[in-house]
Parts: sequence; structure tokens; C-alpha cells
Amino acid sequence: MEEKSILIIDDEEQLRSLLKRLIALEGFQVSEAGNLKTAIPVLEKVKPGIVLCDVKLPDGNGVDFVQKIKTISPGSEVILLTAYGNIPDGIQAMKNGAFDYIVKGDDNDRIIPLLHKALEKVQLSKKIEQLQKLLSDKYSFDTIIGESVPIQQSIALSKKVAATDTTVLLLGETGTGKEIFAHAIHNNGNRSDKPFVAINCSAFSKELLESELFGHKAGAFTGAIKDKKGLFEEANGGTIFLDEIGEMPTELQAKLLRVLESGAFIKVGDTKTIKVNVRIIAATNRDLQKEIEAGNFRSDLFYRLSVFQITLPPLRERIKDIPALANHFASVFAAKTNKAVPILQIDYLEALQHYNWPGNIRELKNIIERSVILNDEKQLTLKNLPVELLSANSNSLYSAFELAGAEKLHIQKVLNYTKGNKTEAARLLGIGLTTLYRKIEEYHF
Repeated sequence: MEEKSILIIDDEEQLRSLLKRLIALEGFQVSEAGNLKTAIPVLEKVKPGIVLCDVKLPDGNGVDFVQKIKTISPGSEVILLTAYGNIPDGIQAMKNGAFDYIVKGDDNDRIIPLLHKALEKVQLSKKIEQLQKLLSDKYSFDTIIGESVPIQQSIALSKKVAATDTTVLLLGETGTGKEIFAHAIHNNGNRSDKPFVAINCSAFSKELLESELFGHKAGAFTGAIKDKKGLFEEANGGTIFLDEIGEMPTELQAKLLRVLESGAFIKVGDTKTIKVNVRIIAATNRDLQKEIEAGNFRSDLFYRLSVFQITLPPLRERIKDIPALANHFASVFAAKTNKAVPILQIDYLEALQHYNWPGNIRELKNIIERSVILNDEKQLTLKNLPVELLSANSNSLYSAFELAGAEKLHIQKVLNYTKGNKTEAARLLGIGLTTLYRKIEEYHF
């Protein structure tokens, strides 16, 4: 669609010519049609940002034609022109999706300002559409990196359940990407054009969490000076993501169970029941079966939440995905810091693959960000990794009996400590600077 293009549909040739000259002076590209039949192919080809359409035409009514325009070119804004003002026609035009309805002659001075207002709406709608596409692309399954069997199995299950309204329970350690999967399930389902709201159940006290989820009436508690919508109301028609559901106080679990069973709840301090249509996706890093045995989680709520369980694998179970993830994060953070994308050397990637990753992808992301920020060269090597990671890796990277490996690791730790200052590193190692340079070349630092 060309935003600044306008189609004039009017059977009066002289009026069309006059409007075309006036509108062209405003920088618009103008097309013409004398009736509805000839307008259709122009609409299909040009998809104009704005359509100026007469109400009374030889082959039909412009008020009714608004719906046809919206079908062919949904992003077009329609302004109807009429020789005689007619309130019922004006009302129907707006119902059919027209931007405005003006009277020829009486409203001539309004036409140009109105075109610019319509253009603003077209441009805003286009920006919103672009932002929605960016958001959709960001949270699509195609953006989830990994070719290993465990992650591909999780993606396959998520794709199947996305097309339904089934409640989903995402299980996995902290940092495995549960919120990304929740977004992807929502964006690939039939609620993708509706709200997605998320809340971390561990971030609030019982009272605040209840208010955040279900809302409250003014005066319900100290500080409640006005009515407040809860997240379930905000998410109506869409999806609510309940992260860390295992941390939810048991008193609130009964209220959540009621929403799952009936779609109904009562605001804090209210007596009126509110009905909502919300899909629930929950996530936890806890073993909910053990929490049930300990009396911390309701078994009936667990069975309602776990209709469809998806377990996300920890990073240590998908080692083959680490190079792809690391290169992706390096590109992201290089762009953020206005640096060239570094090459990740083999020793750097090997060290990452030998680490246990208790913090999973989130920890890997942080390590890469740190590496990119501190690096001033075109590549990332072992010297760009924190000492703690190298220490945790030492037994895996090198045999305890391999002297060269131990020496290499020790030199690397000292270089990290001196932030690359080779003169200071040589002093601390008790060797000459020339010897240090020879070692650096020998070990390919």
C-alpha cells in the first residue's frame, strides 16, 4: 500500500479533475474512477491509503461500497462525499467503516485537513501492524534456536498445543526459556491478536498478588483509592502467563482453581462475579508432585493445570546447541554495543560446551554479553571467559596429568586477572615478557 495515494470515485468528471489538482498539490498521488465497477481493479492494483467516494453513483451506493473497499484493501481509509447531508446515511457509513462523511460544497474547506487526518491514521495503523509483526516474529517458534532432539521435541509439542485453547504447564529449570515458549504458544494460536499478559507469582506478597490477578474495589484495603482491573480482566479473550506458579500461596490457589473451572472470579472487596475467557499457561521450576506431598500445592489445581505438560530441557542436555546460541547472542550484543560481530574461537566454544550451566540459557546469555562488552578484538577466546567458568571447566578441559593444559589454564587465569596486561602478567608468573609472548603464541591465546 502506498500511504499517500488517493483514489477518487465520482461520476462528475469536472469535480474529479478539480479534486485531483487540489489534492496533487498536497503531495498525494491521485487515481480516478467514474463508477464502482472501474474502481475495483484500481483498488486491487493500487490499494490506496485513502478513498474519496461519492455516495450516489450510476452503478451503486457509496455507503454500501465501503465494505467492499475494506475487503479489497483493509488498510484504506474511506471518506464519503454526498450532495445532500443525510444523517442515517452518515451513521451507516461509519458502521461500515468509513473514516468520515462530508457534504459537497458545504464542507469543501474540510477536505484537505480531513485527508491529512486520514493519512495520519493510515500511517499509525501501518506502524502498529509493523510492530505487531516484529513482536510475532520475535516470539515465533522459528526464532527458538536449537537442533538437538530434546529442544525439538519441546517445540513439536508446543506447536501442537498452540492451535488449541488447552491449559499448558511448562516445566523446567530456571533460565530454560519458559516465557519465550509461552509467548510462542500464544502467538501461534487463535488468540494471537488478543492480549498476552504475564506475571511472576513469586514477586508479590499474597495480598498484592491477589489484587494483581483479580483486581480490587476502591476501599478494599489501605491504599486502594480506586477500582482496579486485575490481569485476568486485562487478558480477557487472550492469554495469561503465570510464571513460578509453584510459589503461589495456597490461599490463592483455590481462587485460581475456580477460574480454571468456571472462568469466574470476584475482585478483592467486591461481591459481584466477573466472567472472563482466558487461556492459562503456567510455568514452574519446582517439582509440583513433591510440593503436593509437602502440602504446599493443591492436587486438584495441579491436575487442572497439567492437562498438557511440556518439559524444557536444561542446557547441559543440549550441548550441541551451545555454538549456535553463543553466536546468536554474540551478534545481538555486538549490535547493541556498536561493535563488529566477533568470531568465536574453537577453544572458547569448547569451554562453553564443557561447562555445566546451572543457570542455563540465561547464564550463557550473560556470559556472552560480558565477553562482547570487554572484548576489543575481532574474536572471542578463552581469555574472554570469567575465571570462575574456566575453573569449573578445568577438570573437563584438560586431564589432571596434562602439564601443558594446566600451564595454559594458569596463564589464562593470570591474563584475565590483569585484564590483558602482559607485563603485569609476566611479573606475577615470574617469567620474562618474551617467554610470556612465546607461550601466548604456542597456546593460541
